[in-house]
Formats: sequence, structure tokens, C-alpha cells
Amino acid sequence: MPRRRTLSDEQLLAMVLALIQAEGPDAATFAAVAKASGLSGSTLVQRFTTKAAMLRAALLYAWDRLDAETARLAGSVAKTPDGAIALLVGLSQDYGDNAAAYGEGLLVLREDFRDPVLRARGAAWGKALTAAIARCFGSASAPETIARLMLSQWQGSLTWWGFGAEGRVDEYVETELRRFLAAVPVHSA
Repeated sequence: MPRRRTLSDEQLLAMVLALIQAEGPDAATFAAVAKASGLSGSTLVQRFTTKAAMLRAALLYAWDRLDAETARLAGSVAKTPDGAIALLVGLSQDYGDNAAAYGEGLLVLREDFRDPVLRARGAAWGKALTAAIARCFGSASAPETIARLMLSQWQGSLTWWGFGAEGRVDEYVETELRRFLAAVPVHSA
């Protein structure tokens, strides 16, 4: 099979990310990416220099996509508690009913924690997501506190779903967030 001569950065990073998501970060070697992309290993080394740089570039690409999806969802949901639920459910849908896929995502999270640049992207996303959720509780007495608590509940519900994996993750998350809001009174200021 003849090798491809060109591939856009976005196309290549999407391929690297797909490999990471399917097989874990350790599987993203120059050889594996060369096989998946049709580019030569030397071309990949010229583009990225090191495996760590290639991994970082792919994960920054993933953060760019998550930032865009978060902004899209935040702009489309009602600024109400139901809108906050819809935003977080929307961010949870990629796992479907596959707990193993969620587990692979945790391996990617490990890489984000290890790299200070990726860790900073995660922190920035957390602040943006907190602000978006807080806007859904604008009339509450402590919207940012409610947002932080709701985000913690969301992340916890994803973990507990992974252990039980009964049904679709989006349905489980919605149920758990509704339970949370029923238990935490949201009073007007």
C-alpha cells in the first residue's frame, strides 16, 4: 500500500486520539500511528519529535474539542436547573452503555494529571464548566457553590455508573443529578 504524502494536523491528531481512546495512551507509538495513518514513522518524528509531544498534541486536540462542545451545550441549554442537567448529560453521552470505554477515558485522565500543560487545560475547563452551570442557578443564593457540588455529583455518578454499568450512562447521570437537586434545596437570593 503506498504511503500518504500529506495529512492535515487535525486529521492526524484525530487518528492519534482515536488510537488512544481505543487502546490507551501507551498504545500511541510512532509505529502504531504510522500504521493507522499511512504516514512514515520518520514523518511523525519530524512532526512531533517525541512520543510525549505527540501524546500532548493529541490530548490538547481533545481538550479543544471538549471546550467547543462544552461551549456549544452551554449556549444551547436553558439557564435553569434542568438546563444544568441537560449540559452535564450532554457531556456524558460518549460512553453510551460501555463502562470499559469510560475506564479507557480514565487512562487518558492519568496523562492529563501527569503533564502540567494538560493539567492546566483541565483546570481551565473546570472553571468554564463551573461558570456555565452557575449561570443555570443565577437566582440561587450561592450559584457557584451549587455548580461545584453538582459537578462533583456528576463526576461521582460517572464513577458509580462504571462500577454498576446498568443501562446507558446518560440516563444514569440524569437520574442521579435529579436526585441531587431534589436533595439540595436551590433557594432564591
